[in-house]
Parts: sequence; C-alpha cells; structure tokens
Amino acid sequence: MNTQINNSKLQGKRVIIMGGTSGIGLATAKAAAGEGAQVVIASSNQQRVDNALTELPDNAEGYAIDLGHEQNIKTFFEGIGTFDHLIYTAGENLSLIYLNDLELEKAHDFFNLRYWGALASLKYAAPHINKGGSVSLMSGTASARPGAGWLLGASICGAMDGLTRAMAVELAPIRVNAVAAGVIKTNLWNGLSEADREGMYKSLSEALPLKRVGEAEDIALAFTYLMKQQYGTGQILTVDGGTVLV
Repeated sequence: MNTQINNSKLQGKRVIIMGGTSGIGLATAKAAAGEGAQVVIASSNQQRVDNALTELPDNAEGYAIDLGHEQNIKTFFEGIGTFDHLIYTAGENLSLIYLNDLELEKAHDFFNLRYWGALASLKYAAPHINKGGSVSLMSGTASARPGAGWLLGASICGAMDGLTRAMAVELAPIRVNAVAAGVIKTNLWNGLSEADREGMYKSLSEALPLKRVGEAEDIALAFTYLMKQQYGTGQILTVDGGTVLV
C-alpha cells in the first residue's frame, strides 16, 4: 500500500470535491485519499459532511455549503487556499420526466445545482488552482443516447459537455475534462420507487454488454485518471458499461 501511494501522482496533492459526501463524490474522495491526496469535500448538509469524514483519513476536510447560491461558492473558494484539482459531482435526485408532465419552473431548478453550481465553482476556483492542476466535471451518456423521459437529463448532460470544452479553451493550461457516466447505482436514484429503481437496474443489466449497472467506484477510477493524466483536456470520458453501443 505505501509503495503504491508513494508512487502516485496524487501523493501530496490537494483535491476539492463539490458533492463529495455520498455516491460518486464520496467514492472519488476515498480513491484520491487512497493514493495520498488530501481531500476537501463540500456538500449542502452538515450531517452528511460529518458522516463522510468518518470514512476518510484524518487530514480530510469537510464543509457544508449550499451550492445553489453563487455567493456561498464564492466565499468558500476565497477562503480555502490553493489546491491542485477540482471535481464537481453535486446533483439532486434524478427522475424520469416526460414532456407532457414537465413543469418549467421545476425544470429551471434542475439546472441550478448541476449546471449553474458547476459554472460558479469553475469561476471562483480557477484563480486558486496550482500549476499542472485540473477540473473534472460530471456529465452522462443521456446526451448521446437519451430515451423517453430523459429530456432534462439529456439537456443537462449536453450542457455539461459544451461547458467542458469551452472551459478547456478559456482556462488553459488548466485541464478541464468530464466523465460521461451511464446509469450508476447511487442514492441519486432514490427519487424513484424501489420497484421502479430495481426494475430499471435489472433491464439495463440485461441489455448492457458488461451485464451490470455501474457502481460509484467505477466512476471514481475515471476521475482519478483524469487528475493524473497530463495531456488530455476538453475531453468527455465515457464510462457506461457499453450503453452507447446498444
């Protein structure tokens, strides 16, 4: 274990994970910490922050921040100091929404955390990222292969893909990339009933080439790769069990 950590490109690096208290964010925090990084996690709920810190090394930091408000994000980054890598995985529970049932006001809210929170984080984090550092955002395969009911999911993923490429140009030489995940077993799907959720997992598992739905740890590996690689920017790394192929 020590040899692996000492040889890791994340050894001694400071990594901030917005939305790092559960699911993909927490899995990524654990993976980065396991390679010797000092992780800082942020989420909206203090109890979730405290619980997540019990699963991380003693040098980890955690902050409760309402990522739906720009001023909170600005204040956080003004006080956090310099760091090496920013990862943004924050998001509210997912659900399938059909056009006839769409309420535009609620649709606006869907973008508040996933898109505007990520954009605000980029704006206020960029001046504090050390040379050789990176930003990694959260996208998904819904933009490339949407199904019925995925209109909001597909829209936000498309927006994140465009944001990734635009920021890779504007913030260079900071590397900006994104992970396009397929359906992953996390609590973000808790908005569905248990029967609907398990039925979705089952049907996807049967259809996918890899015959399983993804786990948070699968996406965490993608984020650790994006932090460690040194020559890719503006890229959308697809990790989906083969979703876009079938």
